[in-house]
Amino acid sequence: MSDDFLVQRFEEHRDHLRAVAFRMLGSSSEADDAVQETWMRFARTDTAEVENLRGWLTTVASRVCLNLLRTRRTRREDELDRDHDTAAFPGDVPAPDPEAQAVMADSVGLALQVVLDSLNPAERVAFVLHDLFGVPFDRIAPVLDRTPEATRQLASRARRRVRGGTPVPDVPLQRSVVEAFLAAARDGRFEDLLEVLDPDIKVVADAAAVATGFAGREVLGAKQVAAIFNGNARAAVPVLVDGYVGAMWAPGGTPRSVLACTVEHGRITAITIMNDPGTIAALDLADL
Repeated sequence: MSDDFLVQRFEEHRDHLRAVAFRMLGSSSEADDAVQETWMRFARTDTAEVENLRGWLTTVASRVCLNLLRTRRTRREDELDRDHDTAAFPGDVPAPDPEAQAVMADSVGLALQVVLDSLNPAERVAFVLHDLFGVPFDRIAPVLDRTPEATRQLASRARRRVRGGTPVPDVPLQRSVVEAFLAAARDGRFEDLLEVLDPDIKVVADAAAVATGFAGREVLGAKQVAAIFNGNARAAVPVLVDGYVGAMWAPGGTPRSVLACTVEHGRITAITIMNDPGTIAALDLADL
């Protein structure tokens, strides 16, 4: 393809890509950097056979933004500019059309941006792509190296925080609930397990966990979940999983299985079990 044709194809989607990047990053300059990086990757790739170029470019831009968010989180560089009007666009970048400006203004008010800034990178990407752009979970999952089920949980958790305006997870409460769950599981205290599990709890396991003998991809209900964990999880320890308290089994210091837990109203409402090494490597794990 000629350079002019490549530029034309990319420019058709620039406004959309910049809107995606701005919502994820909350920074005009970083959004421009992300779009520029997306262009460079596009220019180096043969996309002649790509049927949905908009979707392909969105995936590339999302991965670029995810890397930027993780870098920012690591360095604790949270100096974001908040303006979202036409002046936020540098002169050498075409301003978005009126429709794109209206959508951006509606979706990225200051209040929303403050809450978005409190989300961890994976939550932010899942929420922005699904709730603001309608990207299905099976397309978001590869960006995050998660299963669609785990991606759905990330977006759901982010959605609750955005709607409730809760900026910081209650780590002490989560830890007490998860520690009570692990202790009851290790000791085989079935009734105590039921006390910390929501009656409608849903457990989702990835294919690697199922292959090791876990009951199935999905297990529903407190009694069913308690029966599986009762007497197990002997070597699991509580850890932070993407900023929330979960659990990990790490023989020899290498994480082999991670449980991402959702705690609401003092009970565990959902658990995602991840044994796939690639998925675990993409998690933000930290000791408590």
